[in-house]
Amino acid sequence: MTYDLRLKDKQSLLDCRYLKMAHVWAQNSYCVRRKVGALLVKEKMIISDGYNGTPSGFENVCENEDGLTKPYVLHAEANAITKVAKSHNSSDGATLYVTSSPCVECAKLIIQAGIKRVVYCDEYHNTDGLELLKRANIEIKRYENMEVKS
Repeated sequence: MTYDLRLKDKQSLLDCRYLKMAHVWAQNSYCVRRKVGALLVKEKMIISDGYNGTPSGFENVCENEDGLTKPYVLHAEANAITKVAKSHNSSDGATLYVTSSPCVECAKLIIQAGIKRVVYCDEYHNTDGLELLKRANIEIKRYENMEVKS
């Protein structure tokens, strides 16, 4: 993935930088099929992070012997949201940067967490999560080859 840092508008520049960091964070995932990273940012500060993987205390194996994702694997967004919930920070009004668009279950968590903006790169195979976010009036931006898709 290439990031064009010659973008003129400051928010787009910041969005690209945080998305780049989310891609780096995704590399912490033990999942083989797909690695996803997420950052929660509020007032230009990273307040939480997450990547897809198994719950705390479980073995770091995301796929079963058939190569299918185990049902208890947490998505990157869920990890970031639950991590901030355990801290002294609030995600109310924050922006979620995630390498892949949220599924419908993560979209519900995003709404309940008070996140007001979601920025992503790749589109998840099911777009129901994006539709739910739109219904909740959450701002959505997609950066694909560094072009903004609203």
